[in-house]
Amino acid sequence: MSYLVLLRHGESQWNLENRFTGWVDVDLSAKGEKEAHEAGQLLKAKELKFDYLFTSVLKRAIRTAEIACAEAGYGELPTERDQALNERHYGALQGLNKKETADKYGEEQVHIWRRSYDVPPPSDVTELNPDGFSESLKNTAERTIPYYQTKIEPLISEGKNILVTAHGNSLRSLVMYLDNLTKEEVLELNIPTGSPLLYEFENGKIIKKYYLKDE
Repeated sequence: MSYLVLLRHGESQWNLENRFTGWVDVDLSAKGEKEAHEAGQLLKAKELKFDYLFTSVLKRAIRTAEIACAEAGYGELPTERDQALNERHYGALQGLNKKETADKYGEEQVHIWRRSYDVPPPSDVTELNPDGFSESLKNTAERTIPYYQTKIEPLISEGKNILVTAHGNSLRSLVMYLDNLTKEEVLELNIPTGSPLLYEFENGKIIKKYYLKDE
């Protein structure tokens, strides 16, 4: 038997300020640090041990992993950080307050950008988006799922235990793959900050899934 834990980073400073964050490298808020400590306590209480840690390259995910692993007493885990696990890129919306964006573009349009599967936000060139880049959830899944299939899935098949610390949308796309959700079902999925989600595997097949705080 092996297991996979998906952990969304603790609240970031821009989560707190209700801003679109995307690839902007924002740190944790005080609440986010507390959530990371609590995640580590849950991992320790469950007596989980990990063979490998995977994170995005963004500091809010890296810091969450560092705090949680220290709290759980893991020491140094073999670690890989990859842009494939980054949050969805919010394009020209990055840095904007969500309420002000809704006032400007209309709530219906912002809801489409945030919750549709394959409609990306505007990709205009801005100070926080100099490359004029943006991603839909579909675009995010097109990088996270192949990365998971190549890097993580083989380790689970070998019986290794894996911790992945990443972001709301990158983890939503992984859950879509793991749970075989439709693109309509994934739109209703919300992954809370700082709350470890455990998948138990037997012979490479999922046999159980739950949030540690619910146990």
